[in-house]
Amino acid sequence: MSRLMEQTPDEVAAEQLAAGRSRVCFVREESGALRASDPALQELGDAIARLPDYAEHEAIFLAVGPETRALFGAFIHRTTRGQAQGGLRHWPYPDLAAYLRDGLRLATGMGRKCALAGLWWGGGKGIIAHQSAGAWRDTTYRRQLYAEYGRFVTSLRGCYVTAEDAGTTPADMAEIHQQTRFATCLPPEVGGSGNPSDMTAAGVVCAMRAALAFIGAGTLADKRIAMQGAGNVGSFMIERLLAEGVAGILVTETSPDQRDILLDRFADAPVVVKTATAGDPSILSEPCDVLVPNALGGILNEKTIPGIQARVICGAANNQLADETRDAEGLSTRGILFVPDFVANRMGIVACSNEHAGSLPNDPLVLRHLDREWTDSIHQVTERILARARDEGVTTVTAARALADDRAAEPHPIWGARARQIIDSLYAEHRPRGVPVR
Repeated sequence: MSRLMEQTPDEVAAEQLAAGRSRVCFVREESGALRASDPALQELGDAIARLPDYAEHEAIFLAVGPETRALFGAFIHRTTRGQAQGGLRHWPYPDLAAYLRDGLRLATGMGRKCALAGLWWGGGKGIIAHQSAGAWRDTTYRRQLYAEYGRFVTSLRGCYVTAEDAGTTPADMAEIHQQTRFATCLPPEVGGSGNPSDMTAAGVVCAMRAALAFIGAGTLADKRIAMQGAGNVGSFMIERLLAEGVAGILVTETSPDQRDILLDRFADAPVVVKTATAGDPSILSEPCDVLVPNALGGILNEKTIPGIQARVICGAANNQLADETRDAEGLSTRGILFVPDFVANRMGIVACSNEHAGSLPNDPLVLRHLDREWTDSIHQVTERILARARDEGVTTVTAARALADDRAAEPHPIWGARARQIIDSLYAEHRPRGVPVR
């Protein structure tokens, strides 16, 4: 493994600047090899290709902010269906390996999500590493940081389109938009669709309904819900679940302030909110009908799965399984129906997918995803995947990946391979003189 993998993102950024390198790209060749634009970093490219989360991604672009010196990344899984699209995560990472693995996993999930939703987008993800000094809390610093990232996105010439994600706010997106047109989920005051949290919540609830119906458990009425995390998406989800007539909702939340907000908001409802420390998995072992993971990924693993007492798992968090193959098998063996996150939580990208084409009140192209009868709705796709898993004797993750990968191979009906052509042109521009084009 490349020694860079064990360094912190701050250390990697500082070392690359000292070597006179402010950016590099790694591009998958037709042979399958991941080629670095700078031969000095080919060892890192080889190490990335050996990561368990590398799924023949088309490209990884890394750069260092010229003033902030923060590490930037844009991860591109597939662009056959169109430009890579995915939110920008601003998060702390202990080392470069963790940073890269998160970007790779999230980009793959976005690609599958877009394909299953029938959107003409590819899978992408942006990541800014929190800097260890904690400057990310400062408003002036954030404006500079997101302006730099916006210019980084512009430099990619549209092969990656960014959006809001964990650690990024609408104000940050507005700053990005000042520097690039390749951004979505923008604030309404600049013509965007705004915060997609309510739509995301609505989509996850749709998937819950489909899963319960599939196992013959009826509707959400009178069901017990255990929810890990209730921020923007989770709080909207609580509202929608109460409207469905659930018997009760037990929530764990790491923020004491958010706990107080929830207790006040749902004071007269059958909602219990407990404060939990970050990484506390105790909510996962609560007896319930539906377990709803809404926090960060990897929470379903070898340690937590044996204690789960739910019939269905369906939540908004990305990458809920620590290991997709092993942990999907573990849940299946225990008779727990798992709805993959990239099946259930599509509505964030759906809500902003048509921003470039203008907006409509109650946009029918958005709302049809929540319509039980539309052929590519969340309900229909969830049922299709669960039935395929049952009929083929495979896990729901295997069935969902197969369907998503089939659809991801469909070329964009207008632009074809244009995004890939942009990636290849960027590789040619980034390589040092004397290094041949692929």
